Amino acid sequence: MRTPSRRAVLGAIGLAATGGVAGCLDVPRSTPGRIDDDGLPASAVATTTFRGGLRRRGVYPDATVPDEPRVAWTIRDVNTGDHTAAKASPVATPDGDVVVPGDTGEVRRVTPGGDVVWTAAVEEAARGIHGTPTVVNGTVYVGAYDGALYAFDLDTGERFWRRKLGDAIGSSPGYHDGVVYIAVEYYAPSGAMFGVDAVTGEVVWEDRRPTDHPHSTCAIDRDAGRLVVGSNDGRLYAWTYPDLTFAWAFETGDAIKGPVATHDGSAVFGSWDDHVYRVALDDGVEEWAVETGGMVMSGPAVEAATDTVYVGGHDSRLRALDAATGDARWTFDTDGWITGCPTVAGDAVLVGSYDRRCYALEKRTGEERWAVEGVGDVTSAPTVLDGAVYFTDRASAAHLDGGDGPTGGLYKLVEAQDG
Repeated sequence: MRTPSRRAVLGAIGLAATGGVAGCLDVPRSTPGRIDDDGLPASAVATTTFRGGLRRRGVYPDATVPDEPRVAWTIRDVNTGDHTAAKASPVATPDGDVVVPGDTGEVRRVTPGGDVVWTAAVEEAARGIHGTPTVVNGTVYVGAYDGALYAFDLDTGERFWRRKLGDAIGSSPGYHDGVVYIAVEYYAPSGAMFGVDAVTGEVVWEDRRPTDHPHSTCAIDRDAGRLVVGSNDGRLYAWTYPDLTFAWAFETGDAIKGPVATHDGSAVFGSWDDHVYRVALDDGVEEWAVETGGMVMSGPAVEAATDTVYVGGHDSRLRALDAATGDARWTFDTDGWITGCPTVAGDAVLVGSYDRRCYALEKRTGEERWAVEGVGDVTSAPTVLDGAVYFTDRASAAHLDGGDGPTGGLYKLVEAQDG
């Protein structure tokens, strides 16, 4: 681990001089039927947001996973393209179904039995959808690579609205108090953070400081009063929350592509400069940085109860780190890159790999419990619902090479003895 240093923090004045421009629109703070999942244990509400809540920690303490899994069913043609960004992850609905998008540009609602309730689609299918939806107040919100944010009816799949925000969206939306927050990319290259009214789709806040195609997923930490997001320009950007005044930017040596998690007054995230960082939310000062053996696109899971960070990397390893110091607790080697996010479910850690497997590990030791193989790279974050594990994979190498190999699918894993 690198010795902690007081890395330079780019202040609002200095960054504005390089061309950052902030929007000044008022953000509505109230809307009928709003939800507030911050600080609550895992529930039907919390699991309808990517990584389980506004802090993006990816921890479900009451969840259980199969001891000896079998594949209950598979739905093909979810992912068919060759874009290497991590694929979208399934999310739970309040009544026990899952919603899953794919790089085909389609969004499906699927029952526990594997029946497709409805299928909706974005307008331009090129590269489709790689972000994971947020489900709030009977609405599915998701961004797509056509640069638009969509709102679909959870019951029917009917489109409520489409808001064109830029040239591409690879990040996952966050919702709080009537506003949907999402990072947006431009071809220039440039980008922006947006706040969009959840009911009307109107833009209520915009800040164009993030540049070079921001792909990261933002976190909102209400205790710390910060909204943070990474960008391909190598910076972590922070705004005060809820008033959304720019606070600071922290610079790494390469792109920050994965989701950012927050914990105990700090942001935890990976960078393509081969490091995992912990940075103070109040002033953007580095608290520690851990060097890995490769780029880090994986977003960390952070378990507050054990003060542990779980994060993967291009060195094919999943690491468990002491959240306070960055010291290693254990590592687990796979046979392929880990670009998706790990999920902590009870006493297990779930993670996918470019070796086409979804793994379950002992949370305390990192020992492998089981691995289930799909047909393509597993880059989504596994989702646990009612004792079952859901995950998606990319299309098979044979399909991507133009052959007749299988396309990427949605898998449901259950206990082998069940059924």
